[in-house]
Amino acid sequence: MRFDLERLVRENIKRLTPYSSARSETDGTGCVLLDANENSFGSPLGDQLHRYPDPYQLEIKKRIGVANNIDPSEIFIGNGSDEAIDLLFRIFCRPGQDNVIVCPPTYGMYEVSAAINDIEARRANLSKEFQLDSGAIRKQIDENTKLIFICSPNNPTGNCVGRNEILNIAKNFDGIVVVDEAYIHFSDCPSLVSEIKNFPNLVVLQTFSKAWGLAGLRIGVAFARRETTAYLNKVKPPYNISRAAQELLLSALTSNLNPSEFIRWVIEQREQLKNSLMKFSFVQTVYPSDANFLLVRCDDPVVTRAFLLSRNIIVRDRSKIELCEGCLRITVGTAKENNALINALKEYEESIVH
Repeated sequence: MRFDLERLVRENIKRLTPYSSARSETDGTGCVLLDANENSFGSPLGDQLHRYPDPYQLEIKKRIGVANNIDPSEIFIGNGSDEAIDLLFRIFCRPGQDNVIVCPPTYGMYEVSAAINDIEARRANLSKEFQLDSGAIRKQIDENTKLIFICSPNNPTGNCVGRNEILNIAKNFDGIVVVDEAYIHFSDCPSLVSEIKNFPNLVVLQTFSKAWGLAGLRIGVAFARRETTAYLNKVKPPYNISRAAQELLLSALTSNLNPSEFIRWVIEQREQLKNSLMKFSFVQTVYPSDANFLLVRCDDPVVTRAFLLSRNIIVRDRSKIELCEGCLRITVGTAKENNALINALKEYEESIVH
């Protein structure tokens, strides 16, 4: 199947003349900068914060490209992965006409973004094993289906989705397949970034919020063919990543900071937490996880969560989501935080036994 990106792009986006910001015309190096209406006298905070940032984050893209063996032109940097998700709707989906496919239970922002952009979100539920139902996906596809969202490792179930199933869908779908890998670094599953060269309709999302521990910076990454990233850059706001966020991320990327040690700690704590949770009489199932959280099915998730909240411990109730009935989602904390959780659950168990 020959993939035609231009066929998918909305006509108004093709015609769009993007805003030309001052720093997109020149980086200003060595110049007297009187073009961008910045405050020439500086900022009380110093550190060049009175100047607009690089609108295309070129130095960051170079370093991410080297780390992932991919050309910087095939990288888009967004204000969290959520920005890339929203831009994909705006580029490819005509409001009130087109549709996308989501695979619940999964990350809720896909459907929220669809609703914001007046796009129908069609559901092809995962199997009971939390894997893709390719037949259900095929049944939902029609001539107006533009995007298919797949989260792997999936949120809230925590498991990786079958790689071959994802690639088979991409091979046989003439729209865009978006694979959200926010939690990939906690998993043994290989990333699909390497498949960008083989699948022109593949967009892979990652983030610095999880394994890198930089959620406060709000920086996400989309990997795709350069034709696709060019449209993402065309539609995005001029300065979507602040100078402060760019500088802090560059500092992390160029320092000796190695997230692998943090990842190892998370995985170790994840296994210890799983073993501890399985000992409680009210816990029915602790599902295998490739992420930094556990999906836990218990007898009464609402009451359990309320008890934990009374002990100043917050977990996520996912019991109203299809296939997650009776489930709580519990983030893997530090050893101290996990011990506090287990001690509170011991107290809860004693209260329901007596």
